[in-house]
Amino acid sequence: MLTVDFSRLDLKPGTRVLDAGCGAGRHLSEAFRFKGVDVVGIDMSRDDALKAQNTIKIMRHTGEDGGGNGMIFVSDITSLPFLDETFDIVICSEVLEHVPDHEKAAREISRVLRKGSSLVVSVPRYLPERICWALSKDYHSEEGGHIRIYRKRQVIGLLESAGFTCLEMGWAHSLHSPYWWLKCLVGHKNDASPLVALYHRFLVWDIMQKPLLTRFLDRILNPLIAKSIVLYLKKGDQYGT
Repeated sequence: MLTVDFSRLDLKPGTRVLDAGCGAGRHLSEAFRFKGVDVVGIDMSRDDALKAQNTIKIMRHTGEDGGGNGMIFVSDITSLPFLDETFDIVICSEVLEHVPDHEKAAREISRVLRKGSSLVVSVPRYLPERICWALSKDYHSEEGGHIRIYRKRQVIGLLESAGFTCLEMGWAHSLHSPYWWLKCLVGHKNDASPLVALYHRFLVWDIMQKPLLTRFLDRILNPLIAKSIVLYLKKGDQYGT
């Protein structure tokens, strides 16, 4: 399930992409399909980093990659192990809401991104996330969980202070918001709930089959209840210090 619209990115041979907080590698692996694109993923979770690394290995073995290089590191987004202006594109999807020092994370992203290059950030949208918080304390109070809810102007302001300009904005995953509301109602880790299991099967079917009806519903509902807000930004001549 992709949150980022890759058609908005200039992925050409030689492009270096950083997935900052790559998880198991959903966006990393998509970028790795493009011809000659080099990808780097970092994540705090060793288990997720290993999953991402295995995905890269499988893609190479099956020929699904575009022939570029792929590397995964276990690293903190607030202290990236890369030189200044190393990357042409940075993706940071569903990460900043977990990071206590999100200002430092934004500055680090800016530091390792070349001037004039692209950043894509997604965070949970305010209203659907607020409903999750209201329905379940455990959803946001557990270790490693979401520690803040962004309003649009807040996350844009955070990134502007690090030297970025927001060029476009989108929404994603409206059909996923009711799923998370259900989970929060019955216990956000209670995957055995019949309603949760049924909705999960629907989402898996939707992701795999991509029927026109659900694609239409998703587009119609995204302005109202999208799970995520997605920002497409450009780095200016200066970055925060």
